[in-house]
Amino acid sequence: MDIWAKRIGVILIVAVIAAGFYLAFREKPILVDIAKVEIGPMQVTIDEEGVARVRDTYIVSSPISGHLDRTKLEEGEPVIANETIIASIHPLDPPFLDKRTEAELEAALEAAKSAFTLAKVERAQAQTALEQAESDYRRTLELSKTNVVSESKLERAYSELKLQQAQVESRDAVIRLRQAEIISAEIRLQQPNSVSMVPRDKGCCVHLISPIDGVVLKVLARSEQAVTPGTSITEVGDPQNIEIAVDLLSSDTPRLKMGSKVEISDWGGDNVLEARIRRINPAAFTKVSSLGIEEQRVDVILDLKTVPKSIGHGYRVLAKLEVWSTESALQVPVGALFRSNGDWAVFTVDDGVARLQTLKLGHINNQMAEVYEGLASGQEVVLYPSDLLEDGRLISIR
Repeated sequence: MDIWAKRIGVILIVAVIAAGFYLAFREKPILVDIAKVEIGPMQVTIDEEGVARVRDTYIVSSPISGHLDRTKLEEGEPVIANETIIASIHPLDPPFLDKRTEAELEAALEAAKSAFTLAKVERAQAQTALEQAESDYRRTLELSKTNVVSESKLERAYSELKLQQAQVESRDAVIRLRQAEIISAEIRLQQPNSVSMVPRDKGCCVHLISPIDGVVLKVLARSEQAVTPGTSITEVGDPQNIEIAVDLLSSDTPRLKMGSKVEISDWGGDNVLEARIRRINPAAFTKVSSLGIEEQRVDVILDLKTVPKSIGHGYRVLAKLEVWSTESALQVPVGALFRSNGDWAVFTVDDGVARLQTLKLGHINNQMAEVYEGLASGQEVVLYPSDLLEDGRLISIR
């Protein structure tokens, strides 16, 4: 009896040791996540950030040089076409004079005064000559009545009288010219603080009127300031006339079609907005990416089906432009795909064992890939397979 007990004990010890070795050296299953291959609707989109903007914006700018009054309009205020005054521009104050310019103008004033004095002297001479001509003409006229002088001498006396009258009128005009020159020189000598300016609220000015019905989008020149022709003052537009502008890589645009469906999200609301492609610009432009790489980009313009009141000019949005779609496609998650000998492949789940399966794929988006060959609906595949996983390896669902 003792012998059998010892034998059973030895057998039990050997069995425990063997079980320990088996458990220590057996292949352990790898924990994995799985997903099912299913048939369902699928679409391929190009996802890119865009900007909501007013379709037709108007920048009101100064047509002349002048002094701009402070802009009283605020962003968001409504404006009425041909009624709302956007800005008012007044004449500029005269500039300050430096010493050299002031000396030159003072000399010009003295010259004008001297010319005025000379003009008065010449006018006095002309007046004396006129009086002499009038006396000669009267004397000749009296003598002609008694035929003492000839008709030709009377005519010469009359011509001399008219000539002297013209000389007097000419000297009067010169005097007025010299007086104007004196006034001009005196005005040019005045410094800004010495000029009697007309109050701006009563003086003449140019009013800039809103060209459209809409709102003020941006005030570009708010403070009172001097402006030159072309200075931008205010930007106005209709906030309900919104479009979306998205710039894409030029290599992506050939896949798009006019009128294709676009989904607009991340615009600030909870719902997704529907839009359509209205225009794909024919010319590209160069843009430097955040990584410092020069890219050729193309603007794509979208029309919203419904424009929410809460979306505004310059708002950022996310546009998903549809390239391809179908209502029924066999799909596998992109996270299950990897490359094997140049082919796409996945690990399928077969009774707790991973099986390598090569695939033939169609369209691929950010989440799913269309399967042409290699899988069937309902099959399970391993998501995000690690480097430890290989064909025939034991797996356990996480």
